[in-house]
Amino acid sequence: MKFGNDGRVRAIYSLLCVLSAATLAGCGQDGVGSGSTTVAPAAGSAAVSVSAPPPSISGTPPTSVTAGTGYSFTPTTTDPSGKTLSFSITNMPVWATFSIATGQLSGTPAATDVGTYSGIVISASDGSSSAALPAFSITVAAAPPPLGNANLSWTVPTLNTNGTGLTDLSGYRISYGTSPTALTQSVTITDPTATSYTITGLAAGTWYFAIAATASNGTQSALSNVASKTIS
Repeated sequence: MKFGNDGRVRAIYSLLCVLSAATLAGCGQDGVGSGSTTVAPAAGSAAVSVSAPPPSISGTPPTSVTAGTGYSFTPTTTDPSGKTLSFSITNMPVWATFSIATGQLSGTPAATDVGTYSGIVISASDGSSSAALPAFSITVAAAPPPLGNANLSWTVPTLNTNGTGLTDLSGYRISYGTSPTALTQSVTITDPTATSYTITGLAAGTWYFAIAATASNGTQSALSNVASKTIS
């Protein structure tokens, strides 16, 4: 088929390119169609993914405890992904218990548990990532000897040292200490009818005691004989 001039041929060619723009081949000045296109990733290409930050765990565990005294530590945790955390521990002391739900390490060591427990590590996990505290140690110290008491009793005096009747008794003064010749501590009793008293909080060892009567005018009798008690 022939056409009258090249202008008509070019017009028909351009119209065909518009109608078949989806083919994108041979149309337009540079071989690019005039229609818009969407570029999709090639088949088999890897998708880009963004992972959530891992959980965090912090806190300073106590590193010492006395036998017979309770121990407790719970770490502070956060999880940016909002997942429920679970906890684990390595090298847990034999006297302690551990919560996998809260991360709490607790317990009361006995006298037989005295010693140092090293390499303890507490970790938190959200199922896909985890975080852990630095390893730490707990030293169990022996408990100090228990404090003791001394129960003292005496007879109310009725005579003065000169043999006359005692009418102005106002109370007593108990002196005590860890040496029979150095009774450096004392307690005052203001009840003249008292016949006994308990001294508490005495450390282990032998303690010595003596008592003197006091009169209402402030005078004091000589000390009684010295008594002793051993606190173990």
